[in-house]
Amino acid sequence: MAPYLLLGFFIAGVLHVFVPQNFYRRYLSRDNKLSVLWAALLGIPLPLCSCGVIPTAIGLRNEKASKGAVASFLIATPQTGIDSILATFSLMGLGFAIVRPVAALITGVCGGVLVNRLVHEDNTMGDTASACQMEQGSRLWRVLKYAYYDMIRDIGLRLIIGLVVAALIQVAVPDEFFLQFGSQPLLQILAILIIAIPMYICSTGSIPVAAALMMKGLSPGAALVMLMAGPAVNLASILVVHKAMGRRFTSIYLLTIVGFAVFFGLLLNASGVDIYSYAGHDDCCAMASAWPSPFKIVCATVLTLLIIFALMMNFFSKFTNKPLDPDTVVYRVEDMHCSHCEAAVVRALENVPGVEKAKASASANTLIVKGPASEEDVRKAVEGIGYTFKGI
Repeated sequence: MAPYLLLGFFIAGVLHVFVPQNFYRRYLSRDNKLSVLWAALLGIPLPLCSCGVIPTAIGLRNEKASKGAVASFLIATPQTGIDSILATFSLMGLGFAIVRPVAALITGVCGGVLVNRLVHEDNTMGDTASACQMEQGSRLWRVLKYAYYDMIRDIGLRLIIGLVVAALIQVAVPDEFFLQFGSQPLLQILAILIIAIPMYICSTGSIPVAAALMMKGLSPGAALVMLMAGPAVNLASILVVHKAMGRRFTSIYLLTIVGFAVFFGLLLNASGVDIYSYAGHDDCCAMASAWPSPFKIVCATVLTLLIIFALMMNFFSKFTNKPLDPDTVVYRVEDMHCSHCEAAVVRALENVPGVEKAKASASANTLIVKGPASEEDVRKAVEGIGYTFKGI
């Protein structure tokens, strides 16, 4: 997977730096099917997980995006990304690499259309748009930093966990385990749903798990359910979406993901088409065979070193106690999981009176605020985008 992951991370960095935020908001404000389609199309290549997509979606809502567009974005975006599409191709073949984003697109569009029809629009979201804080450094440096530090810091641990789980499945699960379901693939799908919905797993980390399960006899449809439902939703995201968008919105959001995951899983099984192609044993995969083993080993070594560095920086940041400037307060904020969460919290404070500077840390669950801003104003801003504010 390493060559594809490194390439996917780089493309994600280019999207992050060169595509302005208002480009996404410009096409999502109208309450129609086109805005829903644009939301899914714009979200699919973005490397946002189910936690990072929520503040982004709430930000789009604050920018007057329709509820249908927000739902489409929430459903389609975490299921896939440019990095996970390439990684899916490397480990599971071209068929899954095509079916996965297509299923995410259809699911997102249908969910958005349902929300537009069934959920009443309101004007409770804020009127003030918050600009994304300017990043320092040249564009190339920002691309490389986001691609090979920020993204790896976000998903590196989950990717390792996914690979370890895949290895354990390969060793510990008997080859005939899933064969006992026999002619009842629906039972496989329901079992995977029960596991995948509450679990927190990123779109890339789910790939080796699904591949390992298929090698143990899991049906392609059930594997697709894992790839769709696992990254798209988890228990924490359900609670945050319910708090930010309401019960009816959350019900449609969740039922759409579950319903279409089951539908596409059963459809794939019924088609009888074998789209699974494990790159490690597939000599007909042209691109895989074109890459010599030394190149793959170098890429794997580079990726491993980047993951170790990012995780070490994440770990040591918890114990780094720099002297605080005068007029600076440290608050505890929970439910931040990645750099997108940190950026969302900082952006939420940009228009709070008295905030001169802010820095959030997902690993330490802290928010450092410089300036005379009141604790109540900071609380409202943080809770307004779905995070848990615990005070000083």
